[in-house]
Amino acid sequence: QAQLVESGGGLVQSGGSLRLSCEASGLTFSSYAMGWFRQAPGKERELVAGIAITGSRNYADFVKGRFTISRDNAKNTVYLQMNSLKPEDTAVYYCNGYLAAWSWGQGTQVTVSS
Repeated sequence: QAQLVESGGGLVQSGGSLRLSCEASGLTFSSYAMGWFRQAPGKERELVAGIAITGSRNYADFVKGRFTISRDNAKNTVYLQMNSLKPEDTAVYYCNGYLAAWSWGQGTQVTVSS
């Protein structure tokens, strides 16, 4: 069973940047497409960005041009570089396989102040 540990969240001012990391274990990481998801209070969890095993990427419209997903297969880690953060980006951020088929980790809180 995959285990996922997210880190890198925090409190940042509007326009600031953060880099999230997610280390995966219990799986052959390089064989899976990965995704970053987020859940804001009172809202459904939503896909933010995905990265295929080939390295191709896709993004939700609300983060295009601001966020970048990447992966390091040697470290079993997927990253999310978040720039030009907005208050509406405030949420708990999670990683998972792209199909979100594994148990969720604890997530990492991102809070953007205006």
